[in-house]
Amino acid sequence: MALLTCDNLSFGYEGKALIRPLSFSVNAGDYLCIVGENGSGKTTLMRTLLGLQPPIGGKVLLDDGLRRTEIGYLPQQTRVQRDFPASVREIVLSGCQGRLGKRPFYGEEEKRRADEAMEKLGVAPLARRCYRELSGGQQQRVLLARALCATEKLLLLDEPVAGLDPMATEEMYRLIEGLNKEGTTLIMISHDMHYALGHASHILQIGSDWFYGRKADYLRSAMGRNYLRGGREGR
Repeated sequence: MALLTCDNLSFGYEGKALIRPLSFSVNAGDYLCIVGENGSGKTTLMRTLLGLQPPIGGKVLLDDGLRRTEIGYLPQQTRVQRDFPASVREIVLSGCQGRLGKRPFYGEEEKRRADEAMEKLGVAPLARRCYRELSGGQQQRVLLARALCATEKLLLLDEPVAGLDPMATEEMYRLIEGLNKEGTTLIMISHDMHYALGHASHILQIGSDWFYGRKADYLRSAMGRNYLRGGREGR
């Protein structure tokens, strides 16, 4: 079943599309990695999928049982966000805001979800710690727990290991892969082709042109071969 479908989707800024229209679907359980050169529009595409900016043309369609407020999102961190003066539990709990509706306060259900997410991501012992005092790897695990509070159906991750040391990167990848094996559908922007080709089920490459398909088909495609050789993107 398709959780998310792009139907002739055009995206970009000020009415100017970055690439030709995209059409593809992400099914429940998929692990899609979005790859491409710097400046190709990967983050812009993800923001469009999330509804944070309108498409230039076409549509982003969600399964009837999935609301935008139920999509978990782990964006790239800014320096200001890394210094946010809140406790770990407060950060994680804020991922439940989309569930509040008109209620002004978190209920027992939201608090339970936050506690479960912290346990799953291994940050429960840090619950009372100030977020800005944590290491980069710890902060990313906290933000992943926050994203998981929104939903266990679909997570969108924008360069989740950017700036992490090798040990923290390996741990983050292990946690992300574990979520997918438990049934969470993933869409992840990555520059790490070695990891993407080792773990993703599907690849979307964007740039001067685009490719979408299963990993094995990408490896056989002209775009895939050219990109892996470090050459120009194939057409």
